[in-house]
Amino acid sequence: MAEEVREPDATALDEVVTFTSELIHIDTTNRGGGDCRERPAAEYVAERLAAAGIEPTLLERTTGRTNVVARIPGTDPTAPALLVHGHLDVVPADPSEWTVHPFSGEVRDGLVWGRGAVDMKNMDAMVLAVVRSWARQGVRPRRDVVLAYTADEEDSAADGSGFLADRHAALFEGCTEGISESGAFSFHPEPGTTLYPIAAGERGTAWLKLTAHGRAGHGSKVNTANAVTRLAAAVARIGAHTWPVRLTTTVRAALTELAALYGIEVDTHAPDFDVDLVLDKLGPAAALVAPTVRNSANPTMLEAGYKVNVIPGAAVAYVDGRMLPGAEEEFAETMDRLTGPDVEWEFHHREVPLEAPSTPRPSPSCGPPSSASTRTGTSCRSPCPAAPTPSSSPGSASPATASRR
Repeated sequence: MAEEVREPDATALDEVVTFTSELIHIDTTNRGGGDCRERPAAEYVAERLAAAGIEPTLLERTTGRTNVVARIPGTDPTAPALLVHGHLDVVPADPSEWTVHPFSGEVRDGLVWGRGAVDMKNMDAMVLAVVRSWARQGVRPRRDVVLAYTADEEDSAADGSGFLADRHAALFEGCTEGISESGAFSFHPEPGTTLYPIAAGERGTAWLKLTAHGRAGHGSKVNTANAVTRLAAAVARIGAHTWPVRLTTTVRAALTELAALYGIEVDTHAPDFDVDLVLDKLGPAAALVAPTVRNSANPTMLEAGYKVNVIPGAAVAYVDGRMLPGAEEEFAETMDRLTGPDVEWEFHHREVPLEAPSTPRPSPSCGPPSSASTRTGTSCRSPCPAAPTPSSSPGSASPATASRR
């Protein structure tokens, strides 16, 4: 079999559209708390891997919460393995808020529409189409490639990557790098400019549960210990809070290199450096880095009461928080202050922040890419062929690569 990896064939280009559409049509909505069933999508993937001669392994911690893992042997057994992974579940979608049914997978105007078209059944389909193309062409990669299609990414990952890491780590033996969502897609901030972000880290997930206790009573009576009022005040403070800028090393590199693509010289260590001013100058490209310069906390869910004329004794809210590397203690201290003495808070789900170190180029002139960069294009409008920028994932906190062409 050939060792050189070739471009996907024409069949792959057709299959990727079909696979994306059909995977979207399989409703794998994850409502949290175990309310999801990925098995139909997992079986869809497994059948198509098997048809290409790639042996899939289906694994479940909970019935219906299915993961698929497969290994494609490389030609060099001494080379480290590469993990390529995607998740099969999606967040909920209300059809009344869509112009196209979110689980139709409809192809219209040259696009595939539906929940998962971006996050991330599109990449699931791309990986599936590429490895099937390899099989048709007799291609083997130099290193082993481990494929993982996981469950439960949109909630706690307890039935997905957490389960696989805890119970089936041997399947990933030798993997030294992983590729998944939040990077390597093309981003078009303006005509003639294409950026290719590659995520190298992310903010840590900090999903919070807030609970306010008070004195239950009739709605017609004065109540100075109303749990709903106490909770609402805390939620309002959290929602209105402006988090201070906290630039990690890799985000500084990202800002420097992305600004250089637009001819903007920045010194992120200058005492008067204004990151918001720089973001304004970057226009649409600012979306690649804006979520990574601060911690954040957004109230998302409220639960209280059972009748309009009854004041409940407790009220609950949920907050989607994200913590930068090194800013976890500040996050907790801030939540203590914002919630106040009448509201308790706890981590409903927590993941540690991740960051890969990066060294920016010493100047925006042409030169070798930084340690975090790779060339992603052969031509460019600006002097630099490549530069690190962060991914646009809300959890992302680190740089990647970008090119103008």
